[in-house]
Amino acid sequence: MEDKRNIPIIEWEHLDKRKFYVFGICMTMMIRVSVYPFTLIRTRLQVQKGKSLYNGTFDAFVKILRTEGTAGLYRGFLVNTFTLISGQCYVTTYELTRKYVSRYNNNNAVKSLVAGGSASLVAQSITVPIDVISQHLMMQRKGESMGRFKVQNQDGKRMLVFGQTKDIIVQIFKADGFRGFYRGYVASLLTYIPNSAVWWPFYHFYAEQLSSLTPKDCPHLLLQAISGPLAAATASTLTNPMDVIRARVQVEGKSSIILTFKQLMAEEGPWGLTKGLSARIISATPSTIVIVVGYETLKKLSLRPELVDSRHW
Repeated sequence: MEDKRNIPIIEWEHLDKRKFYVFGICMTMMIRVSVYPFTLIRTRLQVQKGKSLYNGTFDAFVKILRTEGTAGLYRGFLVNTFTLISGQCYVTTYELTRKYVSRYNNNNAVKSLVAGGSASLVAQSITVPIDVISQHLMMQRKGESMGRFKVQNQDGKRMLVFGQTKDIIVQIFKADGFRGFYRGYVASLLTYIPNSAVWWPFYHFYAEQLSSLTPKDCPHLLLQAISGPLAAATASTLTNPMDVIRARVQVEGKSSIILTFKQLMAEEGPWGLTKGLSARIISATPSTIVIVVGYETLKKLSLRPELVDSRHW
């Protein structure tokens, strides 16, 4: 008899791929809409010098809402939606890599570690140019900019969203050429590959530990919804120093990770490496719950018909 306490993992070969991609894009879009304001706040906190503009996550939220309105919390959002492509590439690479690694090693932690790192490498190669553009748009405050580039108003009128995007793209290209769109690429890889590689093993680890501590009839989805934020908080804490450096390299146009690190330490000390961590964890908690519940539900909805009733998923 099947032990319901064990949480089964739905693998790539169990899925109906058409359902998986259609449902996946819809769910990803809903998640991005809900967490984008905290992504913007985190980026501004990481880039600002000391506490020159904002004293923390809540202070930033209130000030942005008061001075720039709701639209201020969604600067660069439309451009950022193009990362939906990289999101689908991420999950595909993750699932296919797990399947490939399982031929040589069936340890779940090993499969998750390798697959998470590989998926992040593929996704970041697509995401970085989009991130660079959207982050410069995030830096556009009312009448000024926190970054290198400022959107130019035409005849005192505010540009339309895609007019602002075009203006930023032109300024980046004029200043740095094509390489400007991949500024911070190495820093992004050093941030997100470890983050992803760490998140998946911790996610499965916490789920297994919670499963062993709870009654057998406890819903698997509830355990997974708790495990996700725990894994996200762990991964965020471990990789936040590199995330601060990545944000500064991309927004301030710096070319050296080491020099950026030295400057940050000289100006703000070790505490500078924790900037934006609370915003990151705050945004990660609800977003990870939604992502985990959404992703696990997505996989259940995408199961091949003959497998739906085959076991307790």
